Amino acid sequence: MIESMKKILPLKKEHQWEKYEPSVRVINDLENQMKILTDDQLKAKTTQFQKQLHNGSTIYDIREEAFAVVREAASRVLGMRHFDVQLVGGLVLTDGNISEMATGEGKTLVATLPSYLKALEGKGVHVITVNEYLARRDYETMGPLHEFLGLSVGLNVPQISQTEKRAAYKADITYGIGTEFGFDFLRDHMVKDLNQKVQRPYHFAIVDEIDSVLVDEAKTPLIIAGKMKSSANLHKVGAKLARSFKKDHDYEYDVETKSVTLTENGMTKIERAFAIDNLFDIEHQTLYHYMIQAIRARAMFERDVDYIVEDNELKLVDLFTGRLMQGRTMSDGLHQALEAKEGLAISEENKPQASLTVQNYFRMYPTLSGMTGTAKTEEKEFQTVYGMDVVEIPTNKPVLRDDRPDKVFVTKEQKYEELVREVENVHQTGQPILIGTSSILQSDQVAEYLDRAGFSYELLNAKSMEQEVQLISLAGQKGNITIATNMAGRGTDIKLGEKAADLGGLHVIGTERHESRRIDHQLKGRSGRQGDPGSSQFIISLEDDMIERFAQVERDRKLKSIKTGEYGQVLNKDIHKFIDTVQKISEGSHYNIRELTLKLDDVINDQRKVIYELRDKVLQEPKVLSLLSPMVNDFVTYEVDRHCPETIVPENWPLEHLEAELQRGIPLMKKMTLSEYSYETTDDVKQTVRPTLDAYLLQLEEAVTPAIESSWKQGAVMKLDQLWIRHLEMMNRLKEGIGIRQYQQEDPIRLYQKDGLDIFDHHFYQIKREFVILMAALCRPAKKGENKGGKEDV
Repeated sequence: MIESMKKILPLKKEHQWEKYEPSVRVINDLENQMKILTDDQLKAKTTQFQKQLHNGSTIYDIREEAFAVVREAASRVLGMRHFDVQLVGGLVLTDGNISEMATGEGKTLVATLPSYLKALEGKGVHVITVNEYLARRDYETMGPLHEFLGLSVGLNVPQISQTEKRAAYKADITYGIGTEFGFDFLRDHMVKDLNQKVQRPYHFAIVDEIDSVLVDEAKTPLIIAGKMKSSANLHKVGAKLARSFKKDHDYEYDVETKSVTLTENGMTKIERAFAIDNLFDIEHQTLYHYMIQAIRARAMFERDVDYIVEDNELKLVDLFTGRLMQGRTMSDGLHQALEAKEGLAISEENKPQASLTVQNYFRMYPTLSGMTGTAKTEEKEFQTVYGMDVVEIPTNKPVLRDDRPDKVFVTKEQKYEELVREVENVHQTGQPILIGTSSILQSDQVAEYLDRAGFSYELLNAKSMEQEVQLISLAGQKGNITIATNMAGRGTDIKLGEKAADLGGLHVIGTERHESRRIDHQLKGRSGRQGDPGSSQFIISLEDDMIERFAQVERDRKLKSIKTGEYGQVLNKDIHKFIDTVQKISEGSHYNIRELTLKLDDVINDQRKVIYELRDKVLQEPKVLSLLSPMVNDFVTYEVDRHCPETIVPENWPLEHLEAELQRGIPLMKKMTLSEYSYETTDDVKQTVRPTLDAYLLQLEEAVTPAIESSWKQGAVMKLDQLWIRHLEMMNRLKEGIGIRQYQQEDPIRLYQKDGLDIFDHHFYQIKREFVILMAALCRPAKKGENKGGKEDV
């Protein structure tokens, strides 16, 4: 098999997968030994491996034998035997890299090899995919294999109970959806008791369709939001002022990035309206936020297209389906800005309580690996962000698919007319056809053209995942015509029906170049699986969305010298190079967005680690004074430095105000008057306060009871969460203004890091200050009829 693999891929200097050849040979040599074992003897191998690892062996010492055990178990339990190429794919995953394997090569079975091996270490393995259907399917189909070998298997999907989640995470191997793992991490750091956490420390993850999970979904952070009251008046004032703003004069709207930026005129207009000197001072962040949302509401959203107003309520429209998105609202004040624009009552805002980027979530795994049919185009990003290489695995059988050159037309109408002619020619032969579109809206357009031509077809449009998978799997039957979005039923094999192979296999038609080559390759890969025949043809136009968004000016210039055939097909030889260039520009634009998102979140990620570590300490610390005492010292140091800076002469220090502040955290300070002493330096003040501070710390050791500790923990976590939410809001305001900071001739990311650190230092001190004040309140002398340390104290 190894030699045939070499023939499939063209000869290069050296293929990355070739280094695994010796391991594949060893696994093959062990096959006969495994075949003669009884079921019980085969199962006993798991215990044997676990003992070896316990005694100091590594997974690499047992890898080949463990793979041989899984291969044999799969033959007995699933009726499937791993091909050599699947063994190579499993070896690549074990090393924490990406196996690029074509559609239909059995990636789900590949994952059983490294997941079994790594699960033997007893630290848990997460097998992650893109949706609930695939997670359940993999759990149900591959779970029995692992259970046969003595490992426990869990399933992590939305809407299951905490008990079920905890059990799923305790399992040796947990199947689930990527976003749900991320949301569980955030929820675990919002619990009021450590026993409510469901996850355990991360160990190893295998991400199926890794390009979809780590690239396509990486532009949008994971956010847990809560309802909070917004400033209705500021929204209304912002909407009124925004009505006077003119595009390209007061603001600029970038169609490519879908972003709004204020011009100098716009900034001046806002500063004059609110009588302020500089809109970008930190103190005016909230004002900037409300104004930029008001301008976005005006520039980016159109009534009866993006939203409607019904019964005095603003309802969002799904542009792909044209349906109302009941109960859905935009976050961070944008929905309220739209309400103000339309003169409606202002509703409560969705404000982030916890957030995390997909990238920073997955970078928490010590070892991360993945599989997909298309990752090579994003290899640089995988290497830079995640430290993973992409290893191309040859197909088990040669690919026979005929990928034809794109047909490019001037207009969309000409494109769809050609599509009908293409369908007519192919359908006459009985060859099955799959038409891939970039959106549900485009699927409907294709359906209209086929209706006019009298064709019957299956339209995958807003159906459930189960129906979608069932229909996409039937697309390979003789004479079938199926219309689906490029991503519909991803992860599902399309098997050719009887005689379909003789007719040429599945013919795939792409109606538009996607904004990433990977998606185009995935669509083509629906055809020609496992050595099946097949063909693909993209029929596109110069009016397609990708060109409208990223190359409108270049397209218009090119139209002056365009040559067309009978039906409007572009004949210029350089047109394909033009399309390829636009697609690369599109990919670069999306990469820049993901890169910026990550750079910004890296700043918050460092802060998040500090806050979450402190939160866990508060909840798990048996003696809270060991945590609190240093904070009491910090409290005194900070307040003295703040009130008595070296830049002001001691006679002008506000000692009475300092006394009042210190008394809030150290009640014993009420027994001394700072103004009775003389000082030359700030350290003199600290030395004066020191005896009282030490006496208070000793008093706390005697006063703090288990009941007070419990009350303090509850109150401290509540205070921490409130200040963290406030901090996230301020960081979001800061982030909104970074683009305009380029006018200051400085790197906006560096300014965001610097200002973000200042804001965090301030909030982190406020958290410690609240902790100190809370304990002082809990330990104050009880008044008559008051239960000291009780809930009313908190």
